[in-house]
Amino acid sequence: MGDKSDVIFYHLEQQPLERVLPGLLEKTLQRGWRAVVQSGNAERLQALDAALWTYGDDSFLAHGTAKDGYATEQPIFLTLQPETPNGAGVRFLVDGADAPDFESHIRLVYLFDGNDEAARAHARSQWSAAKAAGCKVSYWKQSVDGRWENKA
Repeated sequence: MGDKSDVIFYHLEQQPLERVLPGLLEKTLQRGWRAVVQSGNAERLQALDAALWTYGDDSFLAHGTAKDGYATEQPIFLTLQPETPNGAGVRFLVDGADAPDFESHIRLVYLFDGNDEAARAHARSQWSAAKAAGCKVSYWKQSVDGRWENKA
């Protein structure tokens, strides 16, 4: 792509990743973009795989992993690697995953557990790296009533 990615940080405190990620993925698909979700943790990736099929009583998010095949056709691809076989415009990074670069996607979205000091430290280092790379960065934190507020 050549241009720098927009980099967005979501500080999770009020709701867990499995509750927040589906809504963000829905908005991504509504914009006509594909998504890749990269996790730094294999167990979490399996949990997200299951959660995206069952997160709502009347809805699910079609997705796949390498073991499912058809990687190039998946609207949402879940992985532990820095791969993007589905040509996704948006990369979600969870559980300590690092972006392969700051230029391959329209948007990079870091979601981190605000109750975990290691996760906060990792997010700070990624914030610094994104700023140093010249990316436009923003930081969102959920209020007690569940609304997202832009803090930076």
